[in-house]
Amino acid sequence: MHPGFCVWLTGLSGAGKTTLAGVLSSMLDERGRVVTILDGDIVRIMLSRGLGFSREDRHENIVRVGYVASEIVRHGGAVVCAMISPYDASRDAAREMIGSVRFILVHVDAPLDTCERRDPKGLYARARRGEIKGFTGIDDPYEVPSCPDLHLRTDLADAETCAREILGHLQARGFVSMNSP
Repeated sequence: MHPGFCVWLTGLSGAGKTTLAGVLSSMLDERGRVVTILDGDIVRIMLSRGLGFSREDRHENIVRVGYVASEIVRHGGAVVCAMISPYDASRDAAREMIGSVRFILVHVDAPLDTCERRDPKGLYARARRGEIKGFTGIDDPYEVPSCPDLHLRTDLADAETCAREILGHLQARGFVSMNSP
């Protein structure tokens, strides 16, 4: 039996967090690890309804997700959190709740222009026109993690390649069997 763990995917909107979470989840499932995905868009609707996008509300959102993830990990589960989580203090709070040994911070990185090109909802365009205020990467900061466990450039590698890198890290840390499907 492998211990519980949390892979925390952080990055700008459009960097590829949700796509990467899905691919990684499938790879982990093939190795016998059932995964819970906590995706930022869904969490905002189901867990954090009523919170806005002020710094305080964003922090509260991440604290809520961190708590849910910590409970999954505490019971031996695997969880992948795909959250913009733009502030160091919020990510640190999640790490503290989950436990630093079982928390894997992955910076899912793509240049802003790439994220804007990928944007299926047109949020960046709306933010550039001033229709959305406080949009991360435009008029609200994204604090780049100074020491992530992994830094993945999704503009240079596809989701499967990035997921395999995370999988290798999980295997090296004993969270997943070395057996391949």
